[in-house]
Amino acid sequence: MATIEIRNLVKDYEGSDTVHAVKDASLKVQDGQVVCIIGPSGSGKSTLLRCINLLEKPTSGHILIDGLDITGPDVDIRKIREDLGMVFQGFNLFGHLSVIDNIILSPRLVRKVSKEQARQQALELLARVGLSDKASSMPSQLSGGQQQRVAIARALAMQPKAMLFDEPTSALDPEMTGEVLDVMKKLADSGMTMIIVTHEMAFARAAADKVVFMDEGVIIETGTPEEIFTSPSSPRTKAFLDHML
Repeated sequence: MATIEIRNLVKDYEGSDTVHAVKDASLKVQDGQVVCIIGPSGSGKSTLLRCINLLEKPTSGHILIDGLDITGPDVDIRKIREDLGMVFQGFNLFGHLSVIDNIILSPRLVRKVSKEQARQQALELLARVGLSDKASSMPSQLSGGQQQRVAIARALAMQPKAMLFDEPTSALDPEMTGEVLDVMKKLADSGMTMIIVTHEMAFARAAADKVVFMDEGVIIETGTPEEIFTSPSSPRTKAFLDHML
């Protein structure tokens, strides 16, 4: 597990008009914490998340993982990404590979795990996400919810220090959303460090240790689920939740 600290993060997109996607954001996530980031579309949530594993390069500021500043000039970005599991809105499975081959690919190529060991671990992970009977299936044979659960298993196969989720249920219908959120809740209960960008308010309230509300690139407020959902300090947070709940 990892401690993740964001200090004064800025992300701008230069063009004819500069877009200030993230503005001076600071956040600390302790070992084993579950942090849910909420806010309206375009508020900078996903950009902030993608900066943590350097899929987006910060304009300024610092990101520390277990005390290591990963924005430094000599950091091995590939090594950082190995230790941060990422689950996107899209499932991004390889369509020509079976479920189990999707899961064992990175451990074999990157971690140099033996095929037998990788396969055994993959079977255990499939059991963990409730898909033991789908090991030999192709992604096209699975529902969206099943594909997203395979994507979670694939990320876990790298034995990451922390998991990052970018609205993992946004493309799913309500029934499939529930099965993915159940897997994520169990993962949270297991003590995995998790940062989750989500529009699922009930999940954030039930699963998070800390909730972060963002708007227009700014972290407006941070607090426990009780504080944020019951008595938010910012009128902007309250207006957003009044609309969502």
